[in-house]
Amino acid sequence: MDYSKIKILYEDNHLLVCIKPAGVLSQASDKNLPDMLTLLKAYLKEKYMKPGNVYLGLVHRLDLNVGGIMVFAKTSKAAARLSEVIRNHEFSKEYYAVVKGALPIGQEETLLDKISKNELNRVGYIDDDFGKESKLHYSVLDSQEIKGEKYSLVQIRLFSGRFHQIRVQFSSRGFPLFGDEKYGNDNSSIENEIGLYAYKVSFPHPVSKEIIEFEDTPFFGIFSRFFS
Repeated sequence: MDYSKIKILYEDNHLLVCIKPAGVLSQASDKNLPDMLTLLKAYLKEKYMKPGNVYLGLVHRLDLNVGGIMVFAKTSKAAARLSEVIRNHEFSKEYYAVVKGALPIGQEETLLDKISKNELNRVGYIDDDFGKESKLHYSVLDSQEIKGEKYSLVQIRLFSGRFHQIRVQFSSRGFPLFGDEKYGNDNSSIENEIGLYAYKVSFPHPVSKEIIEFEDTPFFGIFSRFFS
């Protein structure tokens, strides 16, 4: 994969906002897969004809099999300010998820749990004794039958950023995400992609402080069944 396939939503002297495709890492790892930092640094290097190394700050991540909007910092000052925005819970993130089960359309609920992470197996789990508080709010937008099973499209606002939080909170209630084998649902043939998409972010600009917002609708994969 090359950087020309990355969709850029916004760019100024301080920020780069783009779409991370499912199956692409947020940053390089021991997996032999493309990653956003490397791709975007190559993009900046060529666009601005920069010699030597290119700075690009990773301020938040999306899982390998999750697509959606990511925000990067083009300067160290912007990176520090965005990290502070995230710590102060001023960075709003919203997702679409396709979950197993026929949830009533229009239903809304806030999920509040304590989640811990198993470092060895890299899975999150509900841990009422020692887990970190994890909160999200969802509303049900649609419900359809897919491969003989009922699935629901939910809109999620995330209030905390725990490891695999959305996946853990829904699977623990018997509603695992489409294609999420790690958390109990193997009803999918799409490699490195599950029914989760980061479709909206809003946050104060690191320099102007103006609240800026970006939104993108997924029209591909499992989401094409719900968006047309």
